[in-house]
Formats: sequence, structure tokens, C-alpha cells
Amino acid sequence: MSRSTNVVSAIIISMHSFFIANFFWIWPLVILDLILKGFALWRASKNNQLYWFIALFIVNSIGILPVIYLAFVDKQKLSKTLKRK
Repeated sequence: MSRSTNVVSAIIISMHSFFIANFFWIWPLVILDLILKGFALWRASKNNQLYWFIALFIVNSIGILPVIYLAFVDKQKLSKTLKRK
């Protein structure tokens, strides 16, 4: 075996043990990320914001980008819509 194969094997083993040891707090975060991402994608498509939709779909930011979109961008769009009425 080469040295690079040993390094890759060690990394895979350490990642596996990390996920096994921290199973109970990783899965709720994964589920929360999926919910936030889905809601942000839905809002971006409803508001016809193609660039935000593509960014939210492609970039995996562990929930940071969907929160930024929902907290700031979508709120600004909503307040502009309410002022028109």
C-alpha cells in the first residue's frame, strides 16, 4: 500500500468514528438544514428570483445561506410588496 492510500483510509476511519460518536446531534442539524433549504428554495421560486434559487440549490452552506435569504432578502421583498398595497 502506498502512503496516500494509508492517509485516505485513516481519514475515512476517523470520519466514520466521528459520525458514530456524534450521531444524535448531527442528524437534527441535517434535518434542520434540509427544511431551511427547502423553504428558502420555495420562497425564491415563488418570488421569481432565479439567481437566489440557483445559489441556494448549488451551494451547501450548512444552513447559513438559506437563513440569510429568509431573514434578509425575502423580508425586504415582502415589505416592498406590503407598501404597494
